[in-house]
Amino acid sequence: MAQALDKGSIVAVVGSGAMGTGIAQVAAAAGYKVVLFDARPEAVKASITGICNMYGKLAEKGKMTDEEVQAASDRLSGASSLAELKDAAIVIEAIVESLDVKRTLFADLEGIVHDECILATNTSSISVTAIAARLRLPQRLVGMHFFNPVPLMALVEVISGLATSRGVADTVYATAAAWGKSPVHAKSTPGFIVNRVARPFYAEALRLLNEQAASAATLDAVMREAGGFRMGPFELMDLIGHDVNFSVTQSVFHAYFNDPRFTPSVLQQEMVNAGYLGRKSGRGFFDYAAGAEKEDSQAEAPQERPDAVGLSMEPGVTGAVTAPLEERLRAAGFKVAHREALPHSGENEAPAFHCNGAALFLTDGRSATERAAANKHPDTVLYDLVLDYGSAKRIALARADQCSDAAYNSVVGLFQAAGFAVTRLDDVPGMAVMRTVAMLANEAADAVNQGVCSAQAVDIAMQKGVNYPRGPLAWADAVGLAHVATVLSNLSTTYGEDRYRVSPLLRRKVAASGNFHA
Repeated sequence: MAQALDKGSIVAVVGSGAMGTGIAQVAAAAGYKVVLFDARPEAVKASITGICNMYGKLAEKGKMTDEEVQAASDRLSGASSLAELKDAAIVIEAIVESLDVKRTLFADLEGIVHDECILATNTSSISVTAIAARLRLPQRLVGMHFFNPVPLMALVEVISGLATSRGVADTVYATAAAWGKSPVHAKSTPGFIVNRVARPFYAEALRLLNEQAASAATLDAVMREAGGFRMGPFELMDLIGHDVNFSVTQSVFHAYFNDPRFTPSVLQQEMVNAGYLGRKSGRGFFDYAAGAEKEDSQAEAPQERPDAVGLSMEPGVTGAVTAPLEERLRAAGFKVAHREALPHSGENEAPAFHCNGAALFLTDGRSATERAAANKHPDTVLYDLVLDYGSAKRIALARADQCSDAAYNSVVGLFQAAGFAVTRLDDVPGMAVMRTVAMLANEAADAVNQGVCSAQAVDIAMQKGVNYPRGPLAWADAVGLAHVATVLSNLSTTYGEDRYRVSPLLRRKVAASGNFHA
């Protein structure tokens, strides 16, 4: 097993912007001597001053002692030329995202540092293989992709290009771990792990908004309060900046030779065209002008509590998802009477709750209207996936076009009595949380299938890199891989698009009745 670089080693950082400064701060705090270089000497000085001030603030919060602050500050120094980096054990580049500029820098460094020195790039989008291609020793170049803000974000993607030595990658992995980070190994492919697997979080939200499933504020509330995500997709895109987010999507789309799974959104393109870039422009999906009214999310008006609720189960169908909801209903005072399964039409799917004539199903990727027609049960209502049915504040429902107001309102009253805020989505296939999670899991499965990373790595990356409440493959395991595959297949049938094709690895796991995590 590879060891981390010795603490007597010199870590050189090239670039004193936000990323370079953050990397230098973390490395020095971890006990390494750090030499910071930037083409602008004044930027290096400002960076070191800022790091020392940050150490002081950490000491005020009790997260560092005064002695640790002094020691870490003493380990920081600036360089006025690349030549001063000659004794470094690793040089981490955090400069402009330009292949030519990075290639030039590393070519220059090869003439300065010793042959055992590791060269690392913090690129978030450029092929590590391409950056290394012209080096004399391409095997020593590796991606070391930190996330902003570096001191707070735990993830480091350790990216191996075609030529990268496994020993180099393992040493960088161990070093990142020694710095208190959560590293993952990945292969140099477009988007690496996070920027690839995260695309559906934005793409499905944009499609839902374009199809008028609900307002941006409502969809955000569903993803936060039902899905458990820290931020909704629209507020997150506004924070990132639509120009940046759209550019990354375009980059991944073109890098995968226009794979429909990564198709950019015309709606987001219009946002960019209008200059509605998000917080930085004062307007995105939401208005950030001073005094602007905050858009409220939709919730259904209070409805009467129904008298009873039943539950029917198909033989062999797992109740893993249904059980916590049943428990919550019982805690709310409902006696959930187990009933015989509905007559099987060839397409209906249990388990199903029943309430005053309404049949209530977890979404399977079809619309409620389509399920009502298939089941020959007009009063059909669907509920969306929830991270934790026992504690979630909100749940989303969709009603079939054939569903009566009385039946739908009884379902609303049922969930409200159990303590949920109830949001109605227009009857879009797959609803919001379910289709997003299914697509995230599908993309994660494809990344594993294509050797980009392991199942464990992709789940760590999405939790530590973008704060997902659960790794997408672990979430798929919890929902049931067969159900996830069904959702995707039904979406594919409805839209007639290759975008929703089921990953071969997901199909294989379903066929083997397996999971991604044993």
